[in-house]
Amino acid sequence: MKLFARISTLLILIGISSGLLALQQYGDQDGYSGFSRRGFSSPGDTEKSEYSWSRLRYSSAGGGGYGYGGYGYGRGGNWSRDYPKADRQFLIALRRLTRIQARPVEQVVDLDSDEIFNFPWVYAVQVQTWSFTEDEAKRMREYLLKGGFLMVDDFHGTADWESFLNGMLEVFPDRQIEELGDKDELFHVLYDLGERFQVPGEQYVSTGRTYEKDGYIPGWRAIRDDNGRVMVAICYNMHLGDAWEWADDPRYPEKFASMAFRIGINYVMYGMTH
Repeated sequence: MKLFARISTLLILIGISSGLLALQQYGDQDGYSGFSRRGFSSPGDTEKSEYSWSRLRYSSAGGGGYGYGGYGYGRGGNWSRDYPKADRQFLIALRRLTRIQARPVEQVVDLDSDEIFNFPWVYAVQVQTWSFTEDEAKRMREYLLKGGFLMVDDFHGTADWESFLNGMLEVFPDRQIEELGDKDELFHVLYDLGERFQVPGEQYVSTGRTYEKDGYIPGWRAIRDDNGRVMVAICYNMHLGDAWEWADDPRYPEKFASMAFRIGINYVMYGMTH
């Protein structure tokens, strides 16, 4: 596939390009249909797996937020931005580039039940809009302290950060958010990512800008538990989900897609081993 012609290793060249071709074929047949409260289903949905990708569905500040994206363009609630295409393409890369037996489809999880405890790794986007009830905040706190891992993505600039903190402080009012250094273990679990760069959304194709709003500098941040384990991995001023979603479009630069996949895979590997 032309998009991945410049990828540095043969493994990644074969793995990602073949995977995205398979997804294109699968998407044409399936149309990302079958949405339900419990997510999507497919013929491979019942196979045994050691890892399941889950996405957090939350109520947005101001009400609403329980629609769904539909082919990844974010129609419905803010939680569903790039859903489900970004999730599916990431899972193809994960299955191709690692030996993890990952469930081939994603799962939607809510905080209004204990179901989230069945999925030890969860992804959330547009988190500047999230809002929790007291019970939901308590359940998220318990989930993370019991070993869960939360990755947040796709929020940009000063105002978004302050809004994100409003929700995060409901969960952890007394825990510090720290900057992750280049030598942090999270960046070296599988891929060595000591040198990283801002990953933009699809808007880069038309604007040439890697940033949105006033989010000029990317931030890799985290909240840790009492033992130093990263519980919340914060991808700020970047849009990894868009990079996964548009990785099969030749207009979107390969270097951004490759970085986004590597970051996500490292986070999954870390969450599974810590």
